[in-house]
This record gives sequence, structure tokens and C-alpha cells, in this order.
Amino acid sequence: MFTTIKTTKVYEQVILQIKAMVSDGSLKKGDKLPSERELSSQLGVSRASIREALRALEVIGLISCRQGEGNFVKENFDNSLFEPLSIMFMLNQSRPSEVFELRRVIEVETAALAAKTITDEELIELKELLGMMKDCENEEKKVKIDKEFHYKIAKASRNFLIVTILNTISTLIDSFIKDARAQILKNEGNKDIIDYQHQCLFNALSKRDSQEAAAIMRMHMELINENLIELS
Repeated sequence: MFTTIKTTKVYEQVILQIKAMVSDGSLKKGDKLPSERELSSQLGVSRASIREALRALEVIGLISCRQGEGNFVKENFDNSLFEPLSIMFMLNQSRPSEVFELRRVIEVETAALAAKTITDEELIELKELLGMMKDCENEEKKVKIDKEFHYKIAKASRNFLIVTILNTISTLIDSFIKDARAQILKNEGNKDIIDYQHQCLFNALSKRDSQEAAAIMRMHMELINENLIELS
């Protein structure tokens, strides 16, 4: 199952073997890993190296530790990237605008992909969210609906990596720029513009028009970016 390790960077080799087993299907989502003692014996390394590797795998979101039960391959990876990205963000003294630029690059193409694969059921869900946004008077709730609208479009792209990355980036922006979207919506003119852009985006998706969906999403991202820059 495992192969004996002979290297100075022992914990890195442990990580590589476990990741490889996940990749080739030997370990699947929800599977329990062998105990520290068993891993130490099978890999021929110290338990300290095993613990170091397991901690690293937990940080990057590949495994979860359940008190009294052991270590398991994660079943849900929605927020697995958040902590490492947050750490990199702080260590590199990155600007919030850099995170948003990544979101903008990805989300424009996501809208184009979603236009090709979105279902009638998903369009109904988006239409309901549009109605909720227009009728909602509570800005905090409106921000959450706005975020859900974008998340639904990402899910409609049928690309798990896109959904995960966009969700992570969105969470990262929220963490470092508190109330950013709420601030955007405080401007009465922006409320109308954002509602109009959301409606146009929905119309493009309904027509399955990839180019139009991407163009509208690009304009929408530019509007948000302008306001984020003001907050920086």
C-alpha cells in the first residue's frame, strides 16, 4: 500500500504518497487513514514526521481530524482553499484589488460557460433570486442574495474547480474588506445599475448567449471593482 521512505524531507514524502493515493483512487472521499502508528510502520518513518505531514494535509484541506476517531479524507472541499489563500494573502502583503482581479478574470469566463450548460431549473432559481433582490429592503440580506446569485451562476458552469475557487476568493474578499458589497449598494444609483446588470445577465443566460453573458459580467465586475478601489 505504502512504500518505505528514505529522504531528508520525510514529511513531504508522506504528503506526496497520500496525495497520490487520493489521485489514483486508492483513497476516496470519506475514507479513514491508517493510524499514526500504522503509517509510521508502513512508511518506515517516525511518528513525529507522520504528525507533521498530517497537520500539513489538514491545513491544505485534504484531510480532517475527528477527535477520538482519527484522520479522514475530506468529503466536502468547498472551503479547503480558504485558509492557505488567506495565509498567502497576508504573508505577501497582497492588495484586496489583486484578489478581485483574479475573481474578475475567472467570473467573466464562468458566465460564458454557464450560458452553455445552465438548466431551466437553475434559471428559475436565478429568477427567484432576482425578485428577492429587487424586493429586499434590508441591505445586509440583499448582499447575501447577491452573493448567492453569483454562486448559482458558477455552479451552472458545471466546473467544480471554478465553483471552489470563486467561493474561496469571495470569502477572502469578505474577510479583508468588511461590508464591501454592502457599501456598494449604499449608493442609490449603484442599486439601480446592479439590479439592471443582474437582469441583463439573467436574460443573456436565458438566451444561452455566451458572448453577451461574458460582456455583461465584465461590466458588472468593473462596477464592483471601482467601488472596491474606493474602499482600499
